Amino acid sequence: MLELANISVSYGFISALKDVSLNVDEGEIVALIGSNGAGKSTLINTCAGLVRPGGGEIRLRDRALLKTPSYKRAELGIAVVPENRRLFGEMSVRDNLCLGAFSRSSMGRMPDLKQDIEMVFALFPRLAERQSQRAMTMSGGEQQMLAIGRALMSRPQIILMDEPSIGLAPKIVARIFEVIRQLREQGKTILLAEQNAAASLRIADRAYVLELGRITMQGKASELWEQDKIRKLYLGENKT
Repeated sequence: MLELANISVSYGFISALKDVSLNVDEGEIVALIGSNGAGKSTLINTCAGLVRPGGGEIRLRDRALLKTPSYKRAELGIAVVPENRRLFGEMSVRDNLCLGAFSRSSMGRMPDLKQDIEMVFALFPRLAERQSQRAMTMSGGEQQMLAIGRALMSRPQIILMDEPSIGLAPKIVARIFEVIRQLREQGKTILLAEQNAAASLRIADRAYVLELGRITMQGKASELWEQDKIRKLYLGENKT
């Protein structure tokens, strides 16, 4: 579904991504794991059209995207759950969700907002309880739920998630990853960029390891988790 080939990105003299190639097939979770500064957010933003690569190719269902602006990519079905949520803090939960469907309405398709909002509320009952509450007044975990719900409102072909567990309590992290797993079971396609390698590899089908802007390892998530290098990097231990 989504394919990146030899993507390179630089910020001035600093190289953030170096000939990165990866693919995400329909209906799977692909984890992109790496430490802080590895280039994960740059890759997500490049896919979304927020960062322009210096070279390479991006395709969605065989459609070239390199010259496609970010708003057109949203219309084509790329939804982003950005790092730090980036909600409209002064607006209510319900209004934030409605804005998630904007790309559909801009294409002349009048969205059934009620049906989709109820779908999000079924996934996150806490949002239903707080639907009139301003987003900025909610906890970090609730805001992350809202960011995911907002992305779902666009009925995306693929969801790009950038560090959805960052800054959250362990109990909320477990819930967020359970929801991501449920979305895959519903047929959603997800590219998940995360520092939390253990949680990511437990739910992912495949994974890529990004280090200093380069893909250094890739394969089935379950097999990568058995690698001594992965355990040493992310848990400080060797496989026993």
